[in-house]
Amino acid sequence: MRGARTVIVCLAAALTLSGCMGRTAPVAVASQPSLDNIAYGRTVVAPVAVAVPGPVVMPVAYAAPAPAPAPYDAPYHLDAGDRLRVVVYGQEGLTNTYSISAGGTITMPLIGSVPARGRTPSGLAADIAARLRNGFIREPSVAVEIEAYRPFFILGEVQAPGQYPYVPNMTAESAVAIAGGFSPRAKRDRVTLTHTDSSGTSRVIVPPGTPIGPGDTVLIGERWF
Repeated sequence: MRGARTVIVCLAAALTLSGCMGRTAPVAVASQPSLDNIAYGRTVVAPVAVAVPGPVVMPVAYAAPAPAPAPYDAPYHLDAGDRLRVVVYGQEGLTNTYSISAGGTITMPLIGSVPARGRTPSGLAADIAARLRNGFIREPSVAVEIEAYRPFFILGEVQAPGQYPYVPNMTAESAVAIAGGFSPRAKRDRVTLTHTDSSGTSRVIVPPGTPIGPGDTVLIGERWF
């Protein structure tokens, strides 16, 4: 009996094992936990960058435009040697060309001597109108234009040093060209510029491209080698 029971138990165990071996157990594949899974217990799908074929456009940096240099004569201050066209509208006898004297004045009919040195053309026009309004013309309208600037001077190592009419927006280099160019011994990389205004006289060493004004003196030095 005991031997038969042992045989039955062995057969039952063999059948059970053979059944287990015939079934395929499901396999669970766990995804790798992310920080969001750990913190919030949910799955977050990260966006995927997809490359689209085509030309690569690089960002272009645009430099801000440099500010335009202010004209040398803005505002322009009058001085001896400037020739002015004074227009008094409706008054042909007063409209004329006037030169600023060495004393810094112009002389007009009715109102006589008018100070002009150091003034702007618009400031001079306002003063003339005020003088005419004082017992001569009820409502004068006056305009002052520069007909010719006072000359500039260029000295030193140029072909033809001397005095020349000023042209607006001149530089020391263009002044040299007007004077016939550098002499063979000229120092070409810098010039001495003398400028006089209401604040006094200044003398500075500047590159040839520096703007000059009416009445300025440009000195070209001599090189030693």
